[in-house]
Amino acid sequence: MDTKGSKHAITPTRQQDYPQWYQQVIRAADLAEAAPVRGCMVIKPWGYAIWERMQRVLDGKFKATGHTNAYFPLFIPLSYMEKEAEHVEGFAKECAIVTHHRLEPGADGGLIPAAPLEEPLVIRPTSETIIGTMYAKWVQSYRDLPILINQWANVVRWEMRPRLFLRTTEFLWQEGHTVHAGEQEAIEETLRMLDIYESFATDYMAMPVIKGEKTAGERFPGAVATYTIEAMMQDHKALQSGTSHLLGQNFSRAQEIKFLNQQGKETYAWTTSWGVSTRLIGGLIMAHSDDDGLILPPKLAPTHIVILPIYRNQSDTAAVRKYCDALLAALQDQYFADDKLRVEIDNRDLAGGEKVWQQIKRGVPIRLEIGPRDVKTDSVFMGRRDHPPREKESISRQEFLKKAAGILAEMQDNLLALATQRRDQATENIDDLAKFTDFFTPKNKDKPEIHGGFALCHWCDDPKVDEQLKKLKVSIRCIPVNAEKEKGRCVFTGKPSSKRVVFAKAY
Repeated sequence: MDTKGSKHAITPTRQQDYPQWYQQVIRAADLAEAAPVRGCMVIKPWGYAIWERMQRVLDGKFKATGHTNAYFPLFIPLSYMEKEAEHVEGFAKECAIVTHHRLEPGADGGLIPAAPLEEPLVIRPTSETIIGTMYAKWVQSYRDLPILINQWANVVRWEMRPRLFLRTTEFLWQEGHTVHAGEQEAIEETLRMLDIYESFATDYMAMPVIKGEKTAGERFPGAVATYTIEAMMQDHKALQSGTSHLLGQNFSRAQEIKFLNQQGKETYAWTTSWGVSTRLIGGLIMAHSDDDGLILPPKLAPTHIVILPIYRNQSDTAAVRKYCDALLAALQDQYFADDKLRVEIDNRDLAGGEKVWQQIKRGVPIRLEIGPRDVKTDSVFMGRRDHPPREKESISRQEFLKKAAGILAEMQDNLLALATQRRDQATENIDDLAKFTDFFTPKNKDKPEIHGGFALCHWCDDPKVDEQLKKLKVSIRCIPVNAEKEKGRCVFTGKPSSKRVVFAKAY
């Protein structure tokens, strides 16, 4: 798009139409697009490169805590799902089913399913049942425990209202599934993985989160307890960004995962599961991006620095290219966040201004525009993605080489500080039902504006509460794990309460 005549590269802006702004950022950054199959998406190279960065960091954290990777089937026999009634009930409406295994020509020249399966196969919405079946074969003695396995995979959950990265019929994720000899060990595993998700969100995504436990009504189907990290997006809605489930012995009983303990007594094992998905890319977009496009935290940016050669005429080309190549080599020898700087030269045959704006919209942290003047003065013309697009500065080449890693670290810190400030400004302690209702009620009902946020309120478990929340399209996001005990009364019922929980509208 032509950005010269407009104030911002993305239209509409966040304030004008936040949902449409989100879609336009994805398009402008060339992250993904809708697939021919309804509800599915094609993740394009730049979007997938971000997912690969996330995978690499998380995979390292999992392995550092003793977990290994494996892979389990995409297809799950229907009878496996039926073994755990609460689990299958929770996913039943989202399941896609394979009923035939062959296509044959039809009378009208098309293809028709011709060979019914003896048993329908569910395309995995999650893998507890099939993994549990395998674990039942592998676990015989306490000496076989613990089992600490993760898989990187795709899952299918039939989605009626798709939105790229946030809700799609097929999406990518990791799912950890562990087996333990005792309850306490399983609890420790559940909370350890929650801590890993929190540190990843904070330290790498620059996205502050609240760690908490889900209420009974919001638990993973079949779990004893579900823990979550909840982040606030720029439209003040919550995004569940990772979950860790204590499954207790529920799935072990259904899948017959039992073993002989040290006393020679047969007992059921304790299991956990935990996961994050490509929804994190949606969170990354909404936590940081602005009205000029994507903004990436440097630790997760596929490219830290893009070098943009700028030529006035053909005679400038050789000198500018030589200077850029030398700059590239010097930067690639440097480190940031325990990894070598990721640097590229944009040599595409495009006008300088067009290339600059494309890299702004892609969210590359640092842009270096190099023209004949910069070559003569041995300098770089730098733009930072956490600053306005036209705010640039000339720095000597040597000074930039010394400061590059420090600038990236500063940008990472700045993004976390800004996201934390936004969240805190939209978080309130509320003790009055009228104020709670006003907090979550849009003032413009024809086109709801950005409103609400995190409401920290006293609460008690009562069906009357659910009825009132549905009217406002609000849900309890979590009971914070670090919440201090505080006497109060439920905002909805007036019944006694000992701590506050987090309420929000959510994705």
